[in-house]
Amino acid sequence: MALTDADVQKQIKHMMAFIEQEAKEKVEEIDAKAEEEFNIEKGRLVQTQRVKIMEYYEKKEKQIEQHKKIQMSNLMNQARLKVLKARDDMITDLLNEARQRLAEIAKDPARYSTILEGLVLQAFYQLLEPKVTIRCRQQDVEMVQTAVKKTIPIYKEAVKSNIVVKIDQERFLSSEIVLSFCFNSCGGVEAYNDNGKIKVSNTLESRIELIAQQMMPEIRVNLFGANPNRKFMD
Repeated sequence: MALTDADVQKQIKHMMAFIEQEAKEKVEEIDAKAEEEFNIEKGRLVQTQRVKIMEYYEKKEKQIEQHKKIQMSNLMNQARLKVLKARDDMITDLLNEARQRLAEIAKDPARYSTILEGLVLQAFYQLLEPKVTIRCRQQDVEMVQTAVKKTIPIYKEAVKSNIVVKIDQERFLSSEIVLSFCFNSCGGVEAYNDNGKIKVSNTLESRIELIAQQMMPEIRVNLFGANPNRKFMD
């Protein structure tokens, strides 16, 4: 049975409607898949950038923390250096004051003569030479002569040996004093062996320097307290 034109048109419309529906569904499927892929890619990119941002700020935070630690360390070192300098300045002032007071010792003849006797005798013991030359301040020559006379018998008795002592009358210890401060020597003696190659400095300045070195740990403890970081004591 042959199809009429109306039937053909109807089938054509039916086929076109089916094709359009199929195309519409295919477009919707493509759009949905594209949307899904877009969201997946967007999420991946967002997560990647989020990780990068977190890593960046974490790195920055570590850099800032490290910078703070370095600054704190520098500040602590600077403060420590200032404290050490202030302590050194205080000790220097203390030693300078002690040196200034040396000028007062020689002004007391009784006290100074006793000190000279001890310094001369100690020089004899340190040299242990048969011939000794003593050098002193020009104004101390007479007192040193007296000290030598008193100490020679003591030395001879102690070491069972003779000693000849000469006081240098040509070269004297300088005794420049300005504002009660001894710039050279405030007293005491220097002793030399016969050829002058061995020297014992027993001036008041050398004695105070020696005492300062020996007592420096004790001086620091008395002034600033014990150092908690120090494991061993001299």
